[in-house]
Amino acid sequence: MKIEIWSIGKESESFIEQGIQFYTKKAKPFCTMTFICIAPPKRTTAMTIEQMKKDEEKLLLSKLQPHHYLILLDERGKSFNSIEWAEQIESLQNNSVKTIVFLIGGPWGVSDAIKKKAQQIWSLSKLVFPHQLVRLLIAEQIYRSFSILNNSSYHHE
Repeated sequence: MKIEIWSIGKESESFIEQGIQFYTKKAKPFCTMTFICIAPPKRTTAMTIEQMKKDEEKLLLSKLQPHHYLILLDERGKSFNSIEWAEQIESLQNNSVKTIVFLIGGPWGVSDAIKKKAQQIWSLSKLVFPHQLVRLLIAEQIYRSFSILNNSSYHHE
């Protein structure tokens, strides 16, 4: 299974990148994790938030492919514990999903069109986190999910 984590914004700080690489390597026997940072479209001070979200929408829709299963990450999405995350990923695997795309939207969220395009909307927490930290949390949670599915001791260490 391929898992892509898309994030609108800048590349991760080195300490975050080290953590991402750590969990990406640990998850390698189970899946291929790829992190894609998408540079936000050029902005002007005169642009409204809706205009910014529309520009990001065009960019995201141009990258989205038919084989992608889009999961939007949003603090208002559905919450899961780690075992439920693992069950969700297993369900997608069993349904022959080729590529899961976890989308971390821009600083103002995403447009309604992107929300409608998403097959699911998940929440990591009701808290809001910096995008860079979310990438690390996702990497860890993906590894944790596969360790749960494969009866590894990691989940209980």
